[in-house]
Amino acid sequence: MSIQENIAAIREEIDRAARESGRTGRDITLVGASKMNDAATCREAIAAGIDVLGENRVQEMTEKLAQGAYEGAPLHFIGHLQRNKVKQVVGKAALIQSVGSLPLLEAVEKEAEKQGIVQDILLEVNIGGEEAKSGFAPAELTGAAEAALQMAHIRVRGLMTIPPADSDRETNMRYFQEVRALFVDINEKMFHNKLKCLSMGMSGDFEDAIRSGATMVRVGTAIFGARHYPT
Repeated sequence: MSIQENIAAIREEIDRAARESGRTGRDITLVGASKMNDAATCREAIAAGIDVLGENRVQEMTEKLAQGAYEGAPLHFIGHLQRNKVKQVVGKAALIQSVGSLPLLEAVEKEAEKQGIVQDILLEVNIGGEEAKSGFAPAELTGAAEAALQMAHIRVRGLMTIPPADSDRETNMRYFQEVRALFVDINEKMFHNKLKCLSMGMSGDFEDAIRSGATMVRVGTAIFGARHYPT
């Protein structure tokens, strides 16, 4: 199937899942996770109506920006972001979805101040408590949000999470529901219900994520096909 056909099929699945939670597909933002896909493929996805393109790697994002890969759609950074690469992403990505530590939060604020802009971000939640994964532990989220609220050049738009890769479906659903509860809590208590973005769910579980309250899903292989990693 073509990218256009894949996107159309995914939108139907998104709409079905959204209707189970009293919404429609129009309430869900579809991010095409375009890692390891070239600029021409990104442009094909934009022509097919993708809402957003999301990149995981700074170098790849930078190269494709120079090739005009994202013209016509917003660009999000969705991968692990190292502090020494913050200046390459701030001001380039409309939304940085993966801000998961106070030092990274501070680095984004410093660079955004230098550029004279306000950078939109999501706070990443490490819901599975994985040592090898970045993200705030649930117990740290309030402190992280309080810190972000004191920063003049950062605007928190919501939360993002990636459950452990080896979780079964029941555990995944529980994780999604826990992050949804965190989202509702800090939104009411700290952001006056202005947060609109709950980014969770990928190719294998986006329907369950939507049923659990996601407003944004990050879909790669189901749109672009299997990635072929160098051996």
